[in-house]
Amino acid sequence: MKEYLSHSENDTMKIAEEICALVPAGTVVAFSGGMGMGKTAFVRGALKAYGNDSFVSSPTFSLVHDYGGNPKVYHFDMYRVTDIDDLYSTGFFDYLDDNSVLFIEWSENIISALPQNTVFVDITRGENEDDRKITVTGGVF
Repeated sequence: MKEYLSHSENDTMKIAEEICALVPAGTVVAFSGGMGMGKTAFVRGALKAYGNDSFVSSPTFSLVHDYGGNPKVYHFDMYRVTDIDDLYSTGFFDYLDDNSVLFIEWSENIISALPQNTVFVDITRGENEDDRKITVTGGVF
């Protein structure tokens, strides 16, 4: 387990770069944390770690964004996924076989479907409004 303290969106992105430099292709990164905690900012930093300069936005309405790159990076939002049928309709299981890195927002909605080597990233508010506590467990951590 590793813990980090972020004081800004830029800090969150730098922390994500550091973490994702250790996260290989074929890994699922599962987020937990409320709205506005910095999950999408984390993905922005992660893409920098992979040398990918794609524009990152929350996949709330599209469910998944494909950022390409090497490794390929996919960014899912499982907020509206409520059961296994919903999960199948996203094509999620096909992405697991792609040797890509998958970032999953609202992963608690699909916890039973996550692979064994999943990296879990929990982001919570710190003492100040802009502070975030980032806790990383599982996978290589």
